[in-house]
Order: sequence, then structure tokens, then C-alpha cells
Amino acid sequence: MAIEGNIGAGKTSLSTMIAEEINALLILEEFNDNPFLAKFYDEPKRYAFPLELSFLAERFSQLKKELSQPDLFREHIVSDYFLSKSLIFSRANLEGDEYELFSRMFYLILQQLPKPDLLVYLYLDVEKLKENIKKRGRSYEQNIEAEYLMSIQKNYFEFIRQQNDQRVLIIDTNEVDFVNNPDDYQKIKKLIDADYPLGIHHMKP
Repeated sequence: MAIEGNIGAGKTSLSTMIAEEINALLILEEFNDNPFLAKFYDEPKRYAFPLELSFLAERFSQLKKELSQPDLFREHIVSDYFLSKSLIFSRANLEGDEYELFSRMFYLILQQLPKPDLLVYLYLDVEKLKENIKKRGRSYEQNIEAEYLMSIQKNYFEFIRQQNDQRVLIIDTNEVDFVNNPDDYQKIKKLIDADYPLGIHHMKP
């Protein structure tokens, strides 16, 4: 299972909580050491391509390693991202020939990884995303504009609309606080545990 969402949606928090509860293998994106991330927020046009390329390489390497070494004592895998995140962000950050080159590389790599059995997308309004970003206090994120978050959100939904061959669950989390409210967490967990056919499913706790 992969749990996705915009910047500040709470995907890492929820992934960690679920993995601990069900004793799943937890895969968290390793982004803090990326040398281009802070530079990108200062000079987006200059550093967009090396940022997206480095993220693609790091995400693929991590997923390939983790998924090729099954843990006999853990039946489930929970990740706070999926590889297609690279394509989604590249649509917002790259243009023209750079995007075309990146997308060709992405699809070559994508074929080497399995799809998650369930893709969960945490939907949160942009203003609440900005509140969460401010709370967690990463200095390089503090100047992210609402327009950029809206662009990322749009790209996620465009991608999700094309995913008719896998199970996708969109959860509106605007009225819940699953991190600090155990009842809200259980509501989210109940939605995730339900059985869904292939296709896109919209749910609100």
C-alpha cells in the first residue's frame, strides 16, 4: 500500500501509524539529504531538472531495494510515496524538452517496479496544507506559494483519473485530525481496510 498526498498532507505520519499498528514494513521517502531541494525552492527554474532526476533515482533505488528483499515476518508493506510521484511533480516543475526527456526515462524505470495493491490519496485544502507546512518548520518550505500547491494537487488528480487498472482511494481529511485524535485515525484506518474493486473511490470519514 502506498499513501500519497500533496506537500503537508500527512502521508508520512499516517504511513508510520498504520505500519506500527499492523507490523508492516515501512518505506519512507528519503528526501532530507537531497542536495538540490533547498536550492530548488530558491531558484526553481535552475534546479528543477537535477532535482527531479535525483529524486527519481533515489526513489527507484530505495523501492527496488526494499521490494526485492521480502521480510518473512511482515506480511504487509506501507510506503509514504510511490514512484509516479516523480512524474506528477515533474509536470509542475519541468517544461518542454526537459519534461519530455524526463518522462521517457520515468516510464522506462516504472516498468521495473510493481504497482501498490492500494493507492491512498489524502486530500487536504491548500490553506490547511500551508498550515501543516508552517507547523513542521522546514525552513526551505516556508515560502511555498498556494499556486504551487494547487498545481501539484491538479497534477495528482490528473494522474489519478487515469488509474482505472488499480485500486485508488481518495480520502478527504479536511474535517479530521488523525495524528492527534485516535477516533479520527480509526475512521481513516477503517476506510483503508475496506475492500474496494479496481477503480477510483472517493471517501470522507
